[in-house]
Amino acid sequence: MSGIVAIVGRPNVGKSTLFNRLVGARAAIVDEQAGVTRDRIYGKSEWNGREFSVIDTGGYVHGSDDIFEAQIRRQAEIAIAEADLIFFVVDVITGITDLDLAVAQLLRQSQKPTLLVVNKVDNHLRVADAYEFYKLGLGDPYQVSAINGSGTGEILDALVKMLPEREEANQEGLPKFTIVGRPNVGKSSIVNALVGEERNIVTPIAGTTRDSIDTHFNQFGLDFLLVDTAGLRKRGKVDEDLEYYSVIRAIRAIEESDVCLLVIDATRGFEGQDQTILDTIVKNKKGVVIVVNKWDLVEKDTHTTELFAQQIRDTIAPFNDVPIFFTSAVTKQRILKMLEGAMHVYQNRTKRIPTSQLNEKLLTVIEQTPPPAYKGKYIKIKYVTQLPTPSPSFAFFANLPQYIRAPYKRFLENKLREFFDFEGVPVQVFIRQK
Repeated sequence: MSGIVAIVGRPNVGKSTLFNRLVGARAAIVDEQAGVTRDRIYGKSEWNGREFSVIDTGGYVHGSDDIFEAQIRRQAEIAIAEADLIFFVVDVITGITDLDLAVAQLLRQSQKPTLLVVNKVDNHLRVADAYEFYKLGLGDPYQVSAINGSGTGEILDALVKMLPEREEANQEGLPKFTIVGRPNVGKSSIVNALVGEERNIVTPIAGTTRDSIDTHFNQFGLDFLLVDTAGLRKRGKVDEDLEYYSVIRAIRAIEESDVCLLVIDATRGFEGQDQTILDTIVKNKKGVVIVVNKWDLVEKDTHTTELFAQQIRDTIAPFNDVPIFFTSAVTKQRILKMLEGAMHVYQNRTKRIPTSQLNEKLLTVIEQTPPPAYKGKYIKIKYVTQLPTPSPSFAFFANLPQYIRAPYKRFLENKLREFFDFEGVPVQVFIRQK
């Protein structure tokens, strides 16, 4: 199971540049001006076969320099509380500042696994300057230049050794369903409709739920754990420490779940932030069910449901093999169907297909529609098997795997879905040397 790595430090030491380097994309805005990180703070990364989530704690510091300290301190506290490992980033050019000392003090007291990352060491003259940071009492400083990537391999090697292993399965052995979505779409109301009590505070104010709450559901022949998370909202609007904390908790809840019920507001449709949450679920290879809540507030004719579902599928393509349920937490309409759908997705996520069946069905199709030849070379796929991973992954063995392109991998994925029903589950296709 992946862990959470938080990047902390005062403004303008290069936290976002390091974040982009680790997640392999220009996901966070990088600027010379302090405190500009406003959008995405979350990404997935992988090193030596270990996956982990990276959280950039920039962007939650507002106002002028003189009020930075309290906010940075608060952010560091949250990161320390929630993350499995901390990257504490400092700047070799400016040296140790009072803010660095304050954050280092917090980290030493917490005894949380921490790597001290001295950034901007981009020439040999600055190597000696990095030794000053031994004074922080956080062990050996790792010298990196996030902007050109030097030294990042060493910190990733150290990270993989220090990151605690987290189990995929929960202790109860029950399926874990997590309710996620933007604030105020009715997530807590759905939980209350299911458990038949005001388990969660329900108010029309967005962001009332601050924490993830587990409920054991055992009725109608269904037995699972239900988790209601804090509302995930646009990063630019997460300007309260508590909300930032909620975002980390929601991400962790997604990581630890089996199936996510993504709740959207029928009166607003499928919006950009809904897509971001869906992307987070898919990145973590979790099952997903889309729940269109507040359906009782929508004016309908005979084709409304069909058209609405089709619009969602068009928006989320190419991964649109997802069950969609139209519910009302107020009238409890189709709430049970939604749960049955989630259980079906859970079964799809955990199913194992015998190798003989896979080869019988797929090799015939591959023979009829082989991969396109490359530079006059014919590509032959001889064998397919399911890999022993928590979510469905398949290895296709070929003579020239490097020449099989993404469109053909999508074709293979679509055939797997057609023959074996992986509705609601991300499927991975790997091409390997025969």
